[in-house]
Amino acid sequence: MTTLSQWMVAAVWMVLVFLPVGLCAQDRPPALRDVGIDQKLNEQVPLDLTFHDESGKTVKLADYFGKRPVILTPVYYGCPMLCSLTLNGLVFAMKKLPFNAGQEFEVVTVSFDPHETAALAAEKKTNYLKSLSRPGAEAGWHFLTGDDASIRQLMSAVGFRYKWDEETKQYAHAAGLMVLTPQGRVARYFYGVEFPVRDLRLAQVEASANKIGSRVDQILLFCFHYDPATGKYSVIVGRIIQIGGVVTVLALAVLMTLLFWRERQARQSREGGAATG
Repeated sequence: MTTLSQWMVAAVWMVLVFLPVGLCAQDRPPALRDVGIDQKLNEQVPLDLTFHDESGKTVKLADYFGKRPVILTPVYYGCPMLCSLTLNGLVFAMKKLPFNAGQEFEVVTVSFDPHETAALAAEKKTNYLKSLSRPGAEAGWHFLTGDDASIRQLMSAVGFRYKWDEETKQYAHAAGLMVLTPQGRVARYFYGVEFPVRDLRLAQVEASANKIGSRVDQILLFCFHYDPATGKYSVIVGRIIQIGGVVTVLALAVLMTLLFWRERQARQSREGGAATG
């Protein structure tokens, strides 16, 4: 590959990595400035916190720890879009995992909306278990609700920052999940709504051995100002889509450059061979 081609590939990666980060830092609306996911690796979550499971029973967070690693998914069940995408992404990964919820790991989905009910949690559990279609998973995937104090303590421990927007009556929040050790220490973060199966499996294996992963790069997806009537988000997501278009054009430019370069090299080789003959 020529130096020019290498430079163009590097340029594409710079756009992919740095431009979204700059966008989040500079162009966030006020409601998103205090929203995000801080990496608090090796932080101990308070296992004595009480919640309600999908049946309405009062439970302690400790009930889901002690034997297996835990995948923690902070969501709110009334979320108009992003939380569903996060859980759908988890279902997709779990279908491909060689492990089973309730046997090799636990999944604890916690609503950070203190007004949501166990009945709504039960409805969500039924829907996602049906989508997962894995026998026995109902014993290993738990959908919790709780009071504001317990929710805030748990979310603070794992670095999940969210904010209620009174104008839109929605929560502003980022998308991601955490893998915790059987003892309740934060071992690994996953951002976005798609979770590579190999990485998720490795994170569980390491967490089960009480190994804490290293910090990972984060490009946050935010849920904010979603309009169910139009099915659209606010300008910040529109900007990201525009960036995606720019990246696509640059990637095509790199591909075309490589193809032209290879064709030119092949032509020169053929001409050189003919001249020698």
